[in-house]
Amino acid sequence: MTVAAFLDWEERQELRHEFDGFTPTAMTGGTAAHGAILRNLIIALGTRLRGKPCQVFPSDVKIAVAGSIRYPDAFVVCSPVAPGATVVTDPTVVFEVLSPSTASVDYTVKNEEYRDTPSIQRYVMAAQDRQAGTVFARHGDDWVGHVVSGDVILAMPEIGVELPLAEL
Repeated sequence: MTVAAFLDWEERQELRHEFDGFTPTAMTGGTAAHGAILRNLIIALGTRLRGKPCQVFPSDVKIAVAGSIRYPDAFVVCSPVAPGATVVTDPTVVFEVLSPSTASVDYTVKNEEYRDTPSIQRYVMAAQDRQAGTVFARHGDDWVGHVVSGDVILAMPEIGVELPLAEL
């Protein structure tokens, strides 16, 4: 299946699906903790980005990355997005809230896809069960990861935002 065929097929489905370049995978529901973290993230980013050229989107909008189609939990894009767009091709920062069923894919497969997508400058994976996460960011030609926890501030200079991890 090609990306174009997948996008056409998915439009006719009741459930959302991600596409890894080979196989569609249905997106399932999350936990209350996942929903609360995502809500807090959208509110915190939306407030900080108001009046700036970048905007945050929740998982209702797809992103095209390295031959795959993904529904990250949230992402920030700094280019104009048409009101009717269903796919964004140039996200700047991507967020995933980790869950036991998806953490392995988030850490490996998606991490590689996000690394291989030039527009993505930062990838934040937030833990559900504690105030912690892993952040990957571009430093020149390197894709560098850091584990963060406790009372840290997530600095995201590519979108002009600093966000205390505690707000999530």
